[in-house]
Amino acid sequence: MTYALGIELGSTRIKAVLIDEKHTPVASGSHDWENRLENGIWIYHLDDVWAGIQDAYKNLAGDAKQNGAALSSVGAIGVSAMMHGYLVFDKDDKQLAPFRTWRNTVTARAAEALTEEFGFNIPQRWSVAHLYQSSLNGEEHVRDIAFITTLAGYVHWKLTGQKVIGIGDASGMFPIDGNDYNAAMMKSFDALTAQYPWKLADILPGVRVAGESAGVLTAEGAKLLDPSGEFRPGVPLCPPEGDAGTGMAATNSVAERTGNVSAGTSIFAMIVLEKRLSKVYPEIDMVTTPTGKHVAMVHCNNCTTDIDAWVKMFGELVDLDKTALYSLLYHKALEGEPDCGGLVNCNYCSGEHTTGFEEGRPLFARMPDSRLTLANLMRSQLYSTMATLKLGMDILTERENARLDRLLGHGGLFKIEGVAQRLMAGALNVPVAVMESAGEGGPWGMALLAAYMIRKEDGETLEDYLANRVFNENKSVCIAPDETDVSGFAAYIKRYKSALAVERSAVENLTRGDVYGAGGLKATGF
Repeated sequence: MTYALGIELGSTRIKAVLIDEKHTPVASGSHDWENRLENGIWIYHLDDVWAGIQDAYKNLAGDAKQNGAALSSVGAIGVSAMMHGYLVFDKDDKQLAPFRTWRNTVTARAAEALTEEFGFNIPQRWSVAHLYQSSLNGEEHVRDIAFITTLAGYVHWKLTGQKVIGIGDASGMFPIDGNDYNAAMMKSFDALTAQYPWKLADILPGVRVAGESAGVLTAEGAKLLDPSGEFRPGVPLCPPEGDAGTGMAATNSVAERTGNVSAGTSIFAMIVLEKRLSKVYPEIDMVTTPTGKHVAMVHCNNCTTDIDAWVKMFGELVDLDKTALYSLLYHKALEGEPDCGGLVNCNYCSGEHTTGFEEGRPLFARMPDSRLTLANLMRSQLYSTMATLKLGMDILTERENARLDRLLGHGGLFKIEGVAQRLMAGALNVPVAVMESAGEGGPWGMALLAAYMIRKEDGETLEDYLANRVFNENKSVCIAPDETDVSGFAAYIKRYKSALAVERSAVENLTRGDVYGAGGLKATGF
């Protein structure tokens, strides 16, 4: 049996999934972790990266052993992680600055300048925006940069010694043209940063497409993965990808007119386009599939963090395990009024570039005559996870007439069967399907990309491989929009848009505790 191993570093969990020759998961392991807010910046420590990977792999190996598969090697490995962000190293491989994640919204000046310079939307979370903002800030470390990469690119580099990256992940660092970075835009960027001794081409990772080899596991890399020494080096690795690319693979959404929604700590929709967009939209990222097809990406920083906090609070009232508690509260939302009875929730735990917020304040509001029930509260919470996404998707469907047959949903928001799926179908007014394999999500998608590298036949595209050899028997449940839900969400989103002015005031007036202690209020004269 030749296995393929996929590892994904998500926002709150690192997970490893082992699949067999039928692409069925046979073992898995995970490790919970969280980003940290230090000096106003969302970061992860690299020591935590390796502690988490090792724990996830150890748990996977134990699971595999219980299922009769003692691991000392596999056929192929793939690594994926959260896209974007800022990881920089000097010529001696020393980390030069804390790992600034996608969640940060502190690069507005750079993103705006680069978007104007390139005539191409550069979102705040993109690596090149962080790089240029560091330059604009006059940060001393910028002069010493010898390598900039993403989290997946970093882990892959340490496992293989190869400074390469999958094209999908690369497209969240710098614009892509064909199967490489856009040369004209690189030249423009070099002119903006001519004071430094490096050129952008010298510090970016090399670009690889799905199916290409991206190195082999070194002895040092094997020790990083499995400190026990049982796992042997020499295993081939496929190009490392971002979580957007693995989401596309995990939902068979790599062909034109397909799309998927990944919903966890953040939420984003990926729509594979038939043609380029007619203009630049700051709300829409242009990235690629793992094979380089053009993809419109609507990315929102905030999704489940706020609702998770509410569920945790309600858990203080009942003696239920986590899954049962989520199921109880999510299903309660289906009993709520279509428009949530006048309630509104803004789930901004961090900034939200789509609506122009550099910081967030979780906000729940109601009118005096709103109907405050548990069902309406939970429905408003679930609606808030997809409200900002709706604003971005309207650009594609209404202004650009992007055609979409259905969306495939995956990620933690969809774990409770039929709830968020139904509400999202109404919110976006498009059928939403969830596959049986969707619970495995990104790490399973990464394992599929690893399997494709070693099992593809000559001339077999990734689209054909997934359609004919992976998803040909995969069952899915598709829910069409319900007209009552569609009209109810339309009323809710109108209220939500109005509430953004309240959210703006909350950001400006509710401080992080610098006046009245922990959670204090900004002085207002009262």
